[in-house]
Amino acid sequence: MKKVWVLALALSTASWSWGQSDLELAEFYYNEGSYAQAKLYLDQIWKRTKSKKVFDIYYETLLALDDFDAAEKLVKSRMRNRNTRATAYVELGQLYVHFDMPLEAKEAFDEALNRLEPSRNSAIALANAFIKLNELDRASEVYAKARDLGVADLDYQLADLEGRRGNYDGMIDASIRLMRSKPQYFRNVQNSFNRNLRIQDNPELGELVRSKLLRAAREFPEDLALPEMLVWYFNQVNDFANALVHAKSLDLRLRESGERIIELAQTAVRNDDYGTASKCYEYLASKGPDNPYYFTARAQALSMRLQPLLAEAPPDREAIANLAGEFEQSLEELGLSAETAKIAQDLAHVRAFYLQAPREAIALLEDILAISGLYERTAAVCKLELGDILVFQDDIWDASLLFSQVELDYKDDLLGHEAKFRNARISYYTGDFDWAQSQLDALKASTSKLISNDAIDLSLLITDNYALDTLVEPMWLFAQADLLSTQYRYDEAQSKLDSIVALWPGHALTDEILMEHAHMALQRGDIDTAAVFLQEIIDLHFDDILADDALFQLAVLREDIEGDFITAAALYEQLLFDYPGSLHAVEARRRFRALRGDEVTN
Repeated sequence: MKKVWVLALALSTASWSWGQSDLELAEFYYNEGSYAQAKLYLDQIWKRTKSKKVFDIYYETLLALDDFDAAEKLVKSRMRNRNTRATAYVELGQLYVHFDMPLEAKEAFDEALNRLEPSRNSAIALANAFIKLNELDRASEVYAKARDLGVADLDYQLADLEGRRGNYDGMIDASIRLMRSKPQYFRNVQNSFNRNLRIQDNPELGELVRSKLLRAAREFPEDLALPEMLVWYFNQVNDFANALVHAKSLDLRLRESGERIIELAQTAVRNDDYGTASKCYEYLASKGPDNPYYFTARAQALSMRLQPLLAEAPPDREAIANLAGEFEQSLEELGLSAETAKIAQDLAHVRAFYLQAPREAIALLEDILAISGLYERTAAVCKLELGDILVFQDDIWDASLLFSQVELDYKDDLLGHEAKFRNARISYYTGDFDWAQSQLDALKASTSKLISNDAIDLSLLITDNYALDTLVEPMWLFAQADLLSTQYRYDEAQSKLDSIVALWPGHALTDEILMEHAHMALQRGDIDTAAVFLQEIIDLHFDDILADDALFQLAVLREDIEGDFITAAALYEQLLFDYPGSLHAVEARRRFRALRGDEVTN
């Protein structure tokens, strides 16, 4: 018996080996395009092995040989299997399409649909067979019939199919049903909407999503997936105010601590929506001191109101002074501690640079640094702020010492990069241009886009006007004027700039001098003078590195300050046409399209 068993095993192994060898030879000939030789092997293999792999290569071989009769016989042989009968009719229809037999193809496809079994797996298999042939309408008919037969749980497949068909109405409906029944598919729906709808570029589709989500949210108020999706949608279209409405609803219903509100506030800030960010933090602060984000919220609510005021040109000093009073009241109420250091730091900045009280600002920052248990990063930020104020006070070397401390403590951190840039700027102010350039070169690759751009701008200023010039004095005078402008000593700065023009007419610094004049005029509120300087750069220095900056700043001035939208749009268009590689191109394009009415603004 043992010998018989060993002999049987050997024969079986040999048979499998021969079969495997035949299939490998068939695949070799098929891949080489020798279809007749491949068919010789496949005729025999198919008799022994009815696998899907063998069927596919055999079928493709027969098609390549234009052997209609053999191909039809092969496909029909699969109809004897109940599990593959419906999909076999799809394959038969494909065969008829290949041989240009449209009526027979339609009959085969109709028969496939008639033989649909009332099960989810059968519906998906048959629909996928049609999708493989790009017969998307037929696939849609499969799912419609499956639903009529009582088959459920097809919304994931249906949403994908309708997206392929371009039936976005049906896709959104299926996606909403999917989220309601299976909230874990939330991310899948988001990805699908991004891929198929691109709502940022297609406002009409975005409006369709919004209306359907809002309707569903009203119809099913108990469903949490719908407000989640609304928060996501409003974030996508930068409507953070409406996103906050639904985020607050979720926060209350789920009794959360405010994590999603913090995240929304940060997103709003990245998109310059400080108003909504402030409301986010005010909402968190209203939860009271027991909330873990209470002190952060109190500080950030004030800071978010301050940032847009500081960004205005010219700054509204009265509004800043009134807000500083609220900072002081908050400090009196909460006390100076590690948790309120941010409030005190912002107040110190306002006192130094906007309320002409630098000594009070320095004293407040020193009080912060003396707090027991102060967070190390908070201390580093306060040192940077204190250093900036010392530069403002002309105490350059003490400022450099503070910056060096932070740079050493946070060498590979963004804080260290910030400190390094400030020290490079001090070297520039003091005329040590070679050392400043070496530091700036190291910062150009900073992971912070803001630091990297600032480093590149200052480096280009030095390279264009010092490294290639045998005269050092013009650059030295300009750096002094730049420092004086930073210190709001505009008359002294203007005097130095005028001396450069008088002594070295036509110097390469001329466009930078005009830009500095424009900046000082804006800070003083002299809009007309600022516009004249910017226009002079555009007209006479169109091939210099500041030309696109001047165009963009003049366009923003016309739009935001003067409300001259026609002139602003023309300037944005000029920038996009003349300077397509400008760093301002993306924002200029967005503003131009908004002014032209291409976008639906919120």
